Amino acid sequence: MKKSILILLLGIFVFSQCSTAQKKDSAEQSNSKVTIVGQMKEVMWKGQLHGKISLDTIANKRNIYGMGPLAYLRGELLLMDGTVYLSEVVDDTSMRVTENKLVQAPFFAYATMTNFTESKLPDSVQTIGQLEEYINLYTQLRERPFMFKLIGMVDSATIHIVNLPKGAKVSSPDEAHKGQVNYSLLNEEVEILGFFSTEHKAIFTHHDTFLHLHLITRKRDKMGHLDHVVLKSGSIKLLIPD
Repeated sequence: MKKSILILLLGIFVFSQCSTAQKKDSAEQSNSKVTIVGQMKEVMWKGQLHGKISLDTIANKRNIYGMGPLAYLRGELLLMDGTVYLSEVVDDTSMRVTENKLVQAPFFAYATMTNFTESKLPDSVQTIGQLEEYINLYTQLRERPFMFKLIGMVDSATIHIVNLPKGAKVSSPDEAHKGQVNYSLLNEEVEILGFFSTEHKAIFTHHDTFLHLHLITRKRDKMGHLDHVVLKSGSIKLLIPD
């Protein structure tokens, strides 16, 4: 009798542990789910430039990451581990990067990412096109969309900051990028936050890519939307949420 009760209690304990593990796994998976507020096409084609999310409602929380443009397309936003970075144009050769959570975005994507699987990016992956192809193949079995990080050195990169003139109206992508300033980087240590999806063209990626990328330097003095890059071979770590 005592033996039967012992076996029963052991069985209940094992079942409860398995159930707890399953709930934990489920929670971790849901934590990496991407939330998208607003749509790129509503901004580019319909001129909906006003803020649709206030970043102070999601900032100051550890392990939360996100990106998008500043409301009225007057700068770029990057949320890294709960800290909001705002980049604004100063002139054609310089920018200003500040920490500022009291900002809004017309479209924005964010996710909570607590645990990452880290791997070395192959030396053959250096450009955005090569990165897109690699990530698409590398993540065939995982749920999409998702966010990821890259950490390492770039040989060169071009980032931009949107800088729409005050009062400007927008009804096309060309008009949305009026005033945009491009900046070149050479031999910089950087972090790149990426968004990947095959189903969000014109919603959170441009029509010709599955990626949306924002770059910030390790020194936190340069940040913007990443347009072109040559990643330094052998230096790049890829971090994808578990």
